[in-house]
Amino acid sequence: MRILFGSAHPYLPQMYGGAQASTHELVTRLRARGHTAAVLSGLTGDGWLGLRSRLLLKLRRRGYVRDVSLGYPVFRAWFAQEVARQVVSDFNADVAVFQSRLPVQLAQAINRTRTKTFIYLRNVEDKDLGGPLVGLSDTGFIANSAFTARRYAETQGVAADVIYPMIEAEKYRVTTTRENVTFINPHPNKGVDVALKIAKACPDIPFVFQRGWGLTPEQETHLQTALSGLPNVALKPSTDDMRSVYSKARILLAPSQWEEAFGRIAAEAQISGIPVVASKIGGLPEAVGPGGVLVDRDAPIETWVEAVRTLWHDKQVYERLSAAAFEHAGRPEMAPDRQVDRLLEILNRPPG
Repeated sequence: MRILFGSAHPYLPQMYGGAQASTHELVTRLRARGHTAAVLSGLTGDGWLGLRSRLLLKLRRRGYVRDVSLGYPVFRAWFAQEVARQVVSDFNADVAVFQSRLPVQLAQAINRTRTKTFIYLRNVEDKDLGGPLVGLSDTGFIANSAFTARRYAETQGVAADVIYPMIEAEKYRVTTTRENVTFINPHPNKGVDVALKIAKACPDIPFVFQRGWGLTPEQETHLQTALSGLPNVALKPSTDDMRSVYSKARILLAPSQWEEAFGRIAAEAQISGIPVVASKIGGLPEAVGPGGVLVDRDAPIETWVEAVRTLWHDKQVYERLSAAAFEHAGRPEMAPDRQVDRLLEILNRPPG
């Protein structure tokens, strides 16, 4: 099959995130199976790729640029939804899978009676959809967790098959030295204020805050001011080398304040037996399973501190949860080959 994945979000290397990582790994697997897969994405003017794309867009006047720097075609445009129909035609896609940012608008832009169309629901933010799912004809649905599938069944009445985010274990597996508590993406949505309070209450425990999303000037000032009084916290730049992040982690901290559709970082950490202390919200309980401690999002900070301190100091508890994390990471639903089999089964179904 010729399969096009599409989103209005920028793609690698302009934007790193769970959806981008999962898509890249899925495309790579599909191509290894003999399928032809490509990606349609948004575009920013940042970096060498943005500059090159800006020039090519002016010269070619085609509405999108194409590159194969990742080993497969990536079609990039300022507004992906405006070129979706053209890209689907030019790529001669048999199937289009839209996701993450404005998937409804992308699906509406193409002829869904000619190209089998699916929306892969990777978050539960309705505004990101670009329109309602109800009434979107000739479209199938996939969700990245049972939580996500339930949410859209309840709110929009659609039925979605569940395929967890694809994670190539060898890209994340490490023998960790267990030196710190790792908190990834110090953003308000991810619970940065909770993480700061935990670190302040545990001055004897080293923390690493790993940058992720960009911060507004106000958010950056708040973070820097708070960290100036926390000598036990090291702030690290963003990276796509997650093995270097997990290689020193004893505990992964995920105190999210919004509804994570799944919680990819929890699954990544558990591959190396790193237990997780996370908010009991959204899809995080599904991602963490028995391999960590779940805390109510609005629980007193003392509850969070107790969970972290217990895992840090109690060897017996730590080893039990570490083993559970490792086992949970190996469940059949997380096996990439099984996920590809499941996706192809869904994509090959007769219409209706």
